[in-house]
Amino acid sequence: MEMTSEINEKIKLLKEKYSQMGQDMSSYLDGLLLSNYLTYWDYIRLDTLLSIQQPQTDFPDEQIFIMYHQITELYFKLCLHEIEQISNNGRNVLDNGDDRGWKDILDPDFFLERLKRLNNYFKALTGSFAIMIEGMDRNQFLKFRMALLPASGFQSAQYRKIEITSTDFINLVHKDKRAQYSGTVTNSMIEDMFNYSYWKSGATELKTGKKTLTLQQFEKKYKDEFIAAGKEFKDRNIWKKYMGLSEDDRARQDIQQELKKFDANVNINWPLVHYKSAVKYLSKDSADIAATGGTNWQKYLPPRFQKRVFYPELWNEKEIEEWGLAFLNEN
Repeated sequence: MEMTSEINEKIKLLKEKYSQMGQDMSSYLDGLLLSNYLTYWDYIRLDTLLSIQQPQTDFPDEQIFIMYHQITELYFKLCLHEIEQISNNGRNVLDNGDDRGWKDILDPDFFLERLKRLNNYFKALTGSFAIMIEGMDRNQFLKFRMALLPASGFQSAQYRKIEITSTDFINLVHKDKRAQYSGTVTNSMIEDMFNYSYWKSGATELKTGKKTLTLQQFEKKYKDEFIAAGKEFKDRNIWKKYMGLSEDDRARQDIQQELKKFDANVNINWPLVHYKSAVKYLSKDSADIAATGGTNWQKYLPPRFQKRVFYPELWNEKEIEEWGLAFLNEN
C-alpha cells in the first residue's frame, strides 16, 4: 500500500497519542501485527450466550420461558444505559437567576433522542410479549412453573431501577400512602418511602397479608441497592432532568409526547401485556391460580389499581382517573 499523506498523518497522530500516555507506539504496532482478527461470535460472546439457559425440568417450552426473560433483561439493560446517559448529560452555563452562578443544562435534542430510544425498546418489549402469551403450551407451563418456586419475574431488579431512575420516588409509593409525604425529599425520606413501595403489595400472601418468600429474598438481595439508587437519582432522574430544561424546551410538544409515551409504555402497556398472559395461564374458570412467587397478580398488574404515573403533571385529571382503562397505543 502506498504511504499516502493521509496515512502519514494518522501515524503522526498515533505517535502523539502514545507519547502523551508515555507509551511506545512501535510496541503497540507489534501487538497489532500479532493479534488475531476479531470474529462475530467472539465479539458478542456467542458460545457463552447460548450456554446460559439452564432449565429446571425436561419440558421443552421451559426453554422459551427462560430465553424470553433473558432477552427482556437485556432490553432493560439498554433502557438503563439510556437513562444513565440522560442523567449524565448537561453543560455548565451561566445563569443570572441562580445564586450559584452556574447551572447544569441538559441538551433538549439529546434528551428527546434518548426518550425515543427508550420508547422503541419498550415498543419492542410489549410487541414481543406475544411469545409469552401465545408461544407456550399452557399445560407444560402449569407443570414446569412448580419447579421454579419461589422465583418470579416480580424479582426483576433492573425493572425496579428503571422506575427509580425515571421519576421522583414519591410516585412509586403506594397510592394510599403518598399523602403523608410533602415538601423537599431528603435521603432519609427515601429510606422511609421505600417501605411503602407500591410493588410490595403485589408480593404479599393472599390469605395472611405477610411478605412472600419471593419478596423476602428480593429485598434481602436488592433493598440497599434500590435505596442507594433512589438517593443517587433524587436530583437527576428523568423528571428532574426535564424540569432543568428551559421553559421553552419544557413546553416542546415533541418532548412532552415522548415523556407521556414512556410513562404509558412502562406503567400501562407493559403491565397490561403481563396481565393478559397471567389471565391465559393462571386463570381457571372462577378460581385463579397463584403465581409462582405467590404474588397477587390480580391486584398488582392492572394499572387502574396502582395508579402509578411517572409524570402526573403532564396528564389531565380525566386521563389519570382513567389510567389504564383506555389509552391510544401509538408507540
